[in-house]
Amino acid sequence: MINEAIKALQNGEIILVYDNEDRESETDMIMAAEFMTTEKMTTIRKNAGGLLCMPISKENCDKLKIPFMVDILNEASTKYPVLKDLTPDDIRYDEKSAFTITTNHRDTFTGIPDDDRAKTAKELALLCKNNEQNEFGKYFRSPGHVTLLRAEKDCVFTRQGHTELTIALLEMANLETVGICCEMIGDNGKAMPTAESLEYAKENEYVYIKGEEIIDAYKKFKKE
Repeated sequence: MINEAIKALQNGEIILVYDNEDRESETDMIMAAEFMTTEKMTTIRKNAGGLLCMPISKENCDKLKIPFMVDILNEASTKYPVLKDLTPDDIRYDEKSAFTITTNHRDTFTGIPDDDRAKTAKELALLCKNNEQNEFGKYFRSPGHVTLLRAEKDCVFTRQGHTELTIALLEMANLETVGICCEMIGDNGKAMPTAESLEYAKENEYVYIKGEEIIDAYKKFKKE
């Protein structure tokens, strides 16, 4: 299934990625941000329904000069002590959150409609693809309506969340390591059950792949 997932991403398609039952046990819609369109954003909003995020590789984050949000809050806590009280030291699914800043492209209005978020996502991916990360502040503002996620160093070798799974897939697909991920939520308001997300993938002809297969393929990829 890894070859099908890579090909789908290279074709600008959405795929479904399940992490594992010992972690979040969630399925995310994932795609390469450089291929984002308003139509795809609408599909993700309607049929995934979770928080729209942009996983970004450590290398791109370093060039964009964006740290983890927890580091920003720690720095600001000397002036605003309440931020220290909000330290996310009790996350149940991992040791550390991947969140960094939120952003909008400057050429958007409110930033929340599908066309605005699609523009923010695609333009940020293209900024990185063109190696223009030093122009980040020229074209983007913060806060915004697209949540950026910073992948850990060494990707899935260090952390195995949807952030790193997305980056591993994009790297293997030889695409810019700036992606889109969004949790799939069921009709009961909880994370969509695995069986339901798998059935959705079959009905809509989406590639469905598990995190363990991505990790195994990435290990082989890095050895080559």
